[in-house]
Amino acid sequence: MKKIIKNIFKIFLLLLVAGIIFIAWANYSIKKESSEFVSYNVADVPETKVALLLGTGKNLNNGMPNAYFYNRIKAASDLYKSGKIQYIIVSGDNSTKDYNEPEDMQMELTKQGIPQDKIILDHAGFRTLDSVVRAKDIFGQTKLVIISQKFHNERAVFLAKENGMEAFGYNAEDVNKYAGLKTNLREYLAKAKAYWDLLFGVEPKFGGEKIIIP
Repeated sequence: MKKIIKNIFKIFLLLLVAGIIFIAWANYSIKKESSEFVSYNVADVPETKVALLLGTGKNLNNGMPNAYFYNRIKAASDLYKSGKIQYIIVSGDNSTKDYNEPEDMQMELTKQGIPQDKIILDHAGFRTLDSVVRAKDIFGQTKLVIISQKFHNERAVFLAKENGMEAFGYNAEDVNKYAGLKTNLREYLAKAKAYWDLLFGVEPKFGGEKIIIP
């Protein structure tokens, strides 16, 4: 019995080490592959018809404003006003009646002076993979500027390129490392999951009718 327990423990340790190596490799690989396609500088962004603004909650669980959300809104507004983009797909989670990331983003963007007819809502952007692939399959875009924080853009640009798209990430201002500690830790796992999804051909949760952007 002791020998069986010892062998199970060895297998568990081997799997744990393999998992850690896979996570580290996935993070290194995605950062390296996307490094020249993400920037904080508007001048670096190629002129593109459509930008994809990735969603997050407007408020934190404690009710305080979410800096990730408002920094992304500012980045999208700055990019639109620079003339680099013509339309913005706002893609996020609308899984319940009371939680609607796309409409929250639309409302804030219109407050920044962006015309409502230049904002396209995607209510089925439940994950980054869904948002990116739906931009191609539902909204017909093969070239995108993606707007989010750098750590998120790295993964989104990687996923877009792996799905046959041209993509460039315009980085919104980050949140200080202490406030964003949980998000940054979660991102390590998310980058590994991105590879996992590619390996196993995971697809968006929802498809739908194609939507033409003028």
